[in-house]
Amino acid sequence: MNKAERHALIRKIIETETIGTQAELADAVRREGFNVTQATVCRDIKEMQLYKTLSKNGKYQYAIMPAEEGQNTQGRFIRMLKDGIVSIAHVRNQIVIRTLPASAHVVGEVIDTLAWPEILGTIAGDNTILLIAASDESVYEVLERIRVMTGITEETQEEDEM
Repeated sequence: MNKAERHALIRKIIETETIGTQAELADAVRREGFNVTQATVCRDIKEMQLYKTLSKNGKYQYAIMPAEEGQNTQGRFIRMLKDGIVSIAHVRNQIVIRTLPASAHVVGEVIDTLAWPEILGTIAGDNTILLIAASDESVYEVLERIRVMTGITEETQEEDEM
């Protein structure tokens, strides 16, 4: 199976099943008779820019960006940030972004792709991203860009948590 065939199969699976983890997706691809590793599925998720969304049953599942949004890269990135980010905090030149479960790699990839000069690098786990800004002052520029794109601010999150 080549990558294009695998991506087509993943698209079909995502559209017809509730898939919430990379392991579930890898199992679904294997059920279709193809041998894949979870690492391959992880790369596919990044390449296809799948994101997590809340399903009707209240669980998170992978989703495919609607075609009309997919044609607008900036709109797609904004949507991924809005849908993925749960909270933001910072100290000095470091910003910690909490995301939905298993969404940090997608949000981190979006931030890396945007290539903001104020960001030296990102490290993404499962639901947490560490951004290292070029300086203490540039943190505020990054936070403002995120706020403009998503409406999410540190203050908003503090109020929501109370």
